[in-house]
Amino acid sequence: MKYALLMYSVEKSWAEADEATREKVYAAHGRFSELLRERDAERGGEELALSNTATTVRVRDGEALLTDGPYAETAEQLGGFYLVEARDLDEALEFARQLATVEDIIEVRPVVEHPAG
Repeated sequence: MKYALLMYSVEKSWAEADEATREKVYAAHGRFSELLRERDAERGGEELALSNTATTVRVRDGEALLTDGPYAETAEQLGGFYLVEARDLDEALEFARQLATVEDIIEVRPVVEHPAG
């Protein structure tokens, strides 16, 4: 079954991080990706640009309205994700625990898979 590991963190901390801190975080993500590859569990993932680059689309009275910025204004913002293949929720949570040493908050969600067609 596929699971999304959604990574949230305080963007201000990341925006103000020095190069050494960033390199340390990227190296930890590299090790995590290697772990997933060793277990044939990596199905995708990406880092997202900061939330101030987001555009939110809402429909009101049948019309799409565009708003600059993220959907929700919170200190913690979605910064990236991994898509993993896991036997069950316990294995997905095991992966999240490994990643939690790098990221502030990891939300684990099952992915709904629809039949092709």
